[in-house]
Amino acid sequence: MSGVVAAMRRNLLSCTSLARHGLLALAAALSAASEPAFAGDLTVEQAISVWFNFNHQEVAVLTTALALVGFSVVAAILLMHTRVRATRTELGLRANIAGLQDQADRLRALLFAEPQILIAWAAGENRPQISGDTSLLISPDAAQNSPQRILAFGTWLPPEPALQMDHAVDALREAGEGFLLNLSTSNGRAIEAMGRAIGGQAIVRIRELGGLRRELAESNLRYKTLQEETELLRDFAAAAPWPIWAKSTEGNLRYANTAYVRATEGASVADAIQRNLELLETEQRSDMSRTLNGNSTFNARLPIVVGGERRIYDVQAVKLAGGSAGIAIDASEATSLRAAMDRMAEAHRRTLDQLSSGVAVFDGQRRLAFYNESYRRLWGLDQAFLDANPDDSSVLDRLRAARKLPEQPDFRAWKAKLHEAYRAVEPETYTWFLPDGRAVSVVTTPNLEGGVTYLFDNVTESLDLARRFDRLTRVQHETLDNLVEAVAVFGSNGRVELFNPAFAKMWKLSAESLKEQPHIETVEAWCKPLFDDLVAWRTLREAITAIDNRAQVALKLERKDGSVLDCMTMPLPDGATMLTFQDISDTENVERALRERNEALEAADQMKVDFVHHVSYELRAPLTTIIGFAHFLSDPSTGPLTAKQAEYLDYVTKSTNALLALTNNILDLATIDAGAMKLELGPVNIEKAIRDAAEGIQDRLATDRIELKVDIDPSIGVFIGDERRVVQVLYNLLANAVGFSPHDAAVTISAQRSEHRVTFTVTDSGPGIPPDVKDKVFDWFESHSNGSRHRGAGLGLSLVRSFVELHGGKVRVDSAVGQGTAVSCDFPIDQNAHRNAAE
Repeated sequence: MSGVVAAMRRNLLSCTSLARHGLLALAAALSAASEPAFAGDLTVEQAISVWFNFNHQEVAVLTTALALVGFSVVAAILLMHTRVRATRTELGLRANIAGLQDQADRLRALLFAEPQILIAWAAGENRPQISGDTSLLISPDAAQNSPQRILAFGTWLPPEPALQMDHAVDALREAGEGFLLNLSTSNGRAIEAMGRAIGGQAIVRIRELGGLRRELAESNLRYKTLQEETELLRDFAAAAPWPIWAKSTEGNLRYANTAYVRATEGASVADAIQRNLELLETEQRSDMSRTLNGNSTFNARLPIVVGGERRIYDVQAVKLAGGSAGIAIDASEATSLRAAMDRMAEAHRRTLDQLSSGVAVFDGQRRLAFYNESYRRLWGLDQAFLDANPDDSSVLDRLRAARKLPEQPDFRAWKAKLHEAYRAVEPETYTWFLPDGRAVSVVTTPNLEGGVTYLFDNVTESLDLARRFDRLTRVQHETLDNLVEAVAVFGSNGRVELFNPAFAKMWKLSAESLKEQPHIETVEAWCKPLFDDLVAWRTLREAITAIDNRAQVALKLERKDGSVLDCMTMPLPDGATMLTFQDISDTENVERALRERNEALEAADQMKVDFVHHVSYELRAPLTTIIGFAHFLSDPSTGPLTAKQAEYLDYVTKSTNALLALTNNILDLATIDAGAMKLELGPVNIEKAIRDAAEGIQDRLATDRIELKVDIDPSIGVFIGDERRVVQVLYNLLANAVGFSPHDAAVTISAQRSEHRVTFTVTDSGPGIPPDVKDKVFDWFESHSNGSRHRGAGLGLSLVRSFVELHGGKVRVDSAVGQGTAVSCDFPIDQNAHRNAAE
């Protein structure tokens, strides 16, 4: 039994040994097939031969053994094979990554070899990746703390380039539109910004231009600017209404605008150039060529036939490097005007020759340019001397040598003062008392084109008459001043010419106010507090202002203070009227005087209506007729007027205009007081209203040398109101301010707008309003002459308050004696809202 077991053990060991050798052979064969390097010295053929050298018995035993380890061996081999390949692949990838990293480092070094910035936006991301030297555009501290500040283009670019950059980046990110911009930073650096869409990313590269690239960019900018300027000049030349052309050195037409084509009757610009159409005639072109060949600019006024009509043109041409260029400007109208001016000047010369006043005109070089015969006879100068055009100083020296000038202790200083007229703006008037007893009135008037016009009048007789008249007037004044009766003399124009102290005292009037020569209607207004009988005053007005049927009028006046006056009007030979009052109160019954006074008070309202009715229908219509005939007489078509006639006609026009304005003011106040005034509401342009009001006082501003200052915001806009009445309010305020302002002062008008109202303020630097008068300045017929040069009827400020309150506004007066006056008017912005609130 033990022998059998031993035999089986030997067989098993043999099988094991065979299996080991078989496995080694199989492994060698498999390894040789897959990895020859792991087969040692055994080749594939040898391994296979070893494998097949086993006899069939050994194979059978081996098959049994292999069944135990087959799957394990195969699995081990496959696992080993996979691990080896993975190891080799990993080693290859590591080598490739290292190579790519080296290549990327080389490319990055090459990319940032010059200063530049890369900004990359990945698809769908808003925050970009920023690379490069951001301190190129922003400060190093800001670049280190927040590179994203580079995206705030406005911090390192001017406004317009920053906006251009924003738009270009937005178009790149949204639509992939590339761009290339050459820009200048705020600190003056020239940069290039390029944007491209690459690999699904929006990339912007910014780099500083230097060297050739910078010069190229600047050249491109200059080229673009020159191109734009060239296009602009071409468009201007094409649209210009004057013929413009350019020619080559050979004289061929190279350029022509539309006006040139029309003037030469060409079909088009190309047709004019092709046919070489000429604007000038042959002789004119020859003159131009000779001038240009002499390197001079050609400038001449030439007749040119255009459209079958001969017209005058100012032709200018210049020589250029490649030829010449010219332009022709129509001067026909200027030529006609100059000829008309020459004819007018000649007519003026003939007119001046007929004047009795001596006229001498000296030009800008102070040489005698014109004189009339009256001038020569007045001074007894030799005609040959005057025709030689002597200068002003020579004429004065000759007159002084002949003792025909006023004796002066310092003749040089006197002459220098007289010659200040050459630098003056306004005319000056002098009176020269000559050694021969004559008196000459001298008026020096500066000419607009330079020089001075002297006007001489012999006023010897006039001054003598004036002296005699003055003596007579003083006698009359002394006589009137010592009369017990109140006496006032009204001229033919209805204004006070003379009065005695008894007249001012009887009617409690200011002597200073009466010296301003007020009209009878103004005097009536002042006297109404004592006597307001409309019929009596109308009778007195008609007696004073009547032209025909002038007769004496006797009235008995019972005044409100209980006094009774005998009144008498006496027509005087010179057209004036003497009005006398005598107090006869002691002879009248006091009780009757009081009763009549009460009746007068009860009839006050009816008197106002009758007065306005009379002014409207009895005074306004004749005034309109007088004004119409005055304008008709002043029209040159009716015939020439003498100087005195023109002067009298001017007095008539001014007086009737003043009376008509006063009548209109009274009518407006009466209409407002009666509640019949209706506003014509609409949008009121504040700036235009101020301008229209200021236009009405321009003559007074110039006369009184007052400066008008306007302080408004140009965008102040409009408000709802009656534009005509607003302008009337502003005009009255300005007229009042100018009247109380001293010479060379300033009047300011301002307008301010708030949420609910518009406030107009007129400020002057006049004497101010005393506190006791301040409450009366807006009353009817209240007129205070304290510091005023223009005496009025006292209705302007009354109209101001009435019109402003009719709009629903208010008027304020801020004034102190000696510190000027400021009048403010508040107008509601919306009249509809104001009326609704009032209701």
